[in-house]
Amino acid sequence: MSDQTPATDGVTGSRSRILDDLHQVWRMRVFEEKVRDLRLAGDAVGSIHLGIGQEAVAVGTAELIGPDDALFATYRGHSWALACGVPPAALFAEVLGRATGTNGGRGGSAHLSAPAHRFFGENSIVGAGAPIAVGAALAGRFDGSGRVAITVFGDGAMNQGAVHEAMNLAAAMNLPVVFVCENNTWSELTPIDEMVRDPHLHRRAAAYGIPGERIDGNDPAIVRDRLGAAVRRAREGGGPTLVEAMTARLVGHYIGDAEQYRRPGELDEARRLEPTVRLTAQARAAGAPDAEIERAEHVARAETEQAAAEALAAPLADPATAKDHLYV
Repeated sequence: MSDQTPATDGVTGSRSRILDDLHQVWRMRVFEEKVRDLRLAGDAVGSIHLGIGQEAVAVGTAELIGPDDALFATYRGHSWALACGVPPAALFAEVLGRATGTNGGRGGSAHLSAPAHRFFGENSIVGAGAPIAVGAALAGRFDGSGRVAITVFGDGAMNQGAVHEAMNLAAAMNLPVVFVCENNTWSELTPIDEMVRDPHLHRRAAAYGIPGERIDGNDPAIVRDRLGAAVRRAREGGGPTLVEAMTARLVGHYIGDAEQYRRPGELDEARRLEPTVRLTAQARAAGAPDAEIERAEHVARAETEQAAAEALAAPLADPATAKDHLYV
């Protein structure tokens, strides 16, 4: 693999697998579109960050997460929660502050978690999930679970001290951690190539003596293949890996972002390469009729509307329970 180009390795899948991946991408896409609509309508409140366009990384990782593994996401974590199997209705309910949410409506969009689904939550401190994931991997060494911890963060987090400390400790102790950098090339509102001397972030792995790889993060099959190798390496005692998944967010850093920082033609190029376009082309090349391709989106939209309606009908979190689950 060239350092200049993400790894593709000619990875592809069967027609049924491509269509399933397309459906899963659409589930995540329309979920976030609905969250955006609910926020603009005032049904959801608080800070909400969407990852529209980045879904393929989560889809490709989903089946790699074993029953005893643990995943730690950023505040842009809706798709990762869905990838871990969190029911959409419970996820919507949490975003909407409903009592039926994954955290009883207490966490909201940016702080939700669902440990029963191996999703140990989001973190609004940039890069803070990395050292927590290292702790989960270290705990797995003592509890005999064979746990692999996967921590997901953005390109901007690669400059956070906690991420460096986490990678160093994981390397020094040979812990089963997979560090996944979702590189959408924007560290909030600043392009990563203006913040670092070498924007090929996977090269930093060499400083810790661990494998590092840049991959195409817009294709679930490629993610599944390359991240799968990293998870197997970790599970077999080979220690940590840094995977830099190249992708793009098609929306602003936050809802309401005017995106005046965008470079000319950037979004046009990103839309040409985004996961639904990529998978639709692959499905057609594999011989899937248009009806099957369109069904992937239609089913996802119907499921999402039903889940959102269920969440909206649920009772709001009761303020009287605000002190529940607290230690005194």
